[in-house]
Amino acid sequence: MQATLNTLGLAPPDRADAIRSLVWQSVVQVEIDHHVPAADMSVSLILGSCGDLGVCATRATATTVRRTPRLARTDTEPMIFLSLQRSGSSIVVQHGREAVLTPGDFAVYDTSSPYSLLFDGGIDATFFRIPRAVLALPDAAIRDTAAVRISSANPLAGLTSQYLARLADDPVILSGGYGAAAAIPTIELIRAALTVQLGDDGLRREPLESTLAARILADMRAHLADPELSPAAVAARHHISVRYLHRILQRESIRFGEWVRHHRLEGTRRDLVNDGRAGTPVAAVARRWGFTDAAHFSKAFRTAYGMSPRQWRATSDPAALRCQAAGNGATRASRRLSEIESRGELCTAGDAEFGVDAVQV
Repeated sequence: MQATLNTLGLAPPDRADAIRSLVWQSVVQVEIDHHVPAADMSVSLILGSCGDLGVCATRATATTVRRTPRLARTDTEPMIFLSLQRSGSSIVVQHGREAVLTPGDFAVYDTSSPYSLLFDGGIDATFFRIPRAVLALPDAAIRDTAAVRISSANPLAGLTSQYLARLADDPVILSGGYGAAAAIPTIELIRAALTVQLGDDGLRREPLESTLAARILADMRAHLADPELSPAAVAARHHISVRYLHRILQRESIRFGEWVRHHRLEGTRRDLVNDGRAGTPVAAVARRWGFTDAAHFSKAFRTAYGMSPRQWRATSDPAALRCQAAGNGATRASRRLSEIESRGELCTAGDAEFGVDAVQV
């Protein structure tokens, strides 16, 4: 775990902007209202990670944090946050409920809906961020547990609280090689505490396997840019065989290689016309998304979209491409573009014998 920001080393006029920039880039996009003058403002943020689990230990002077409706609509990947109160008190507000937290208590909230966090006496809390797909709870369950105080007086909640506090304070786990191994059991413990709070025996008894497909897809998304991404690597991280990995994906009508190829190509297609990256060489954009062979990338791009990456970049505007297509008849490029954009996720039948052991992109 690494201390990322301490405002004591910053000039008072720069403190609020520095805090906002770090939180927006590394934690979540929220509005932050400080209740003290800049000269009295004190904030310490320590960030770490444990596989899919993000950790943010925070101490600060009086603050209110708000996830506005506008910001809630911007999420590309919804997250669940767990706020663990270390000392003092705070209030978590979402869906018309208020959870008043005292030391050892925790509450969860969902970034896809507006929320407020009130720290009138200052902040001493640790926040845990979990991709919603990885937690793999139904929407109704997430909504029903949001902004509900989960007291350490509950035996399982108390165990969860103690475990999370110790995890957050252990730099060896969070910065060493142990984080990935600890991530899954940590998330499953949080999941168990929430299902007990709900009193849902069905969810509580649901086996780990039922969340495996969601966790595998989240893992694949997280490692899209890694040229070494392969079924073997994903299977190893989830402690299953490659054959079983393909079987799980087949149930979701997904073929590993095609899914990865599609999402990588979509990433390059967006970046090629992104104004901030217009000057980046095409080969560099390809490498950013895990394509190590420029010629093979160009061929795959042309096959998918009916034009080369340079031609796509030259259009700069997909709308212009459609206008041109309308004047010249329905071209293969326009058909492919519409097809890709309307399809969303790529879902195809499973490979015979569950495919190969490496992604060929």
